[in-house]
Amino acid sequence: MANCPTHEYPMSGWGAQLAPHSYTWAAVLNFAKGGASTESFREEGLWGRLLAEAGEGDLVLIQFGHNDQKKQHLAARTGYAANLRTMAGEVQNLGALPVLCTPVERRHFLDGPSSEAAVLEQSLEDYPEVVREIALELGLPVLDLNAWTRGLYLQLGREESASLFCHFEPGSHAYWPDGLADNTHFSQQGAAVVAGHVAARLRELGLVPGGLVRTTAGRG
Repeated sequence: MANCPTHEYPMSGWGAQLAPHSYTWAAVLNFAKGGASTESFREEGLWGRLLAEAGEGDLVLIQFGHNDQKKQHLAARTGYAANLRTMAGEVQNLGALPVLCTPVERRHFLDGPSSEAAVLEQSLEDYPEVVREIALELGLPVLDLNAWTRGLYLQLGREESASLFCHFEPGSHAYWPDGLADNTHFSQQGAAVVAGHVAARLRELGLVPGGLVRTTAGRG
């Protein structure tokens, strides 16, 4: 979801592309930071900044998982789940509405049972399912971006889905002179596609706010 540094252009998080899809009905404040977990986002003061801005009628979109997955104490059903529940409660205490988002899938294609079949790795283990369970438990809206992005990559296929991510040939990008094959971080194109889906789902769910949309997440 994060706003990426300008030297990484055209890399982008989907939160950075949400405003063009929602400016007629909501302002968007994107607090997301690349590499953040549910723990580091609080420790670095970013969560506190968001809470200081959020208020009655706002939506707070929360998506974590990619970086929590790297920490044993932030396992999906222990530290990660506890942190998400705490975040949701703190948002509700302000009169705002937390909207839980399952983490977007990485584009990790595996060889299928035949040369023409493609299989997409479930790289995020049970983190997406925990988000679904917490949303059901707390009666909160959930945007299942993991399931949706998985379907998108498979629909586009191994080759075409690469355009959603940052792939550069050697010598074609000043910041990555040796080239880059990144299947985690979106390109501007990919981020815009996901942001468009998010905006559409918010409208479908009747969650068009009267105030602001706050977004918070790790790099995705």
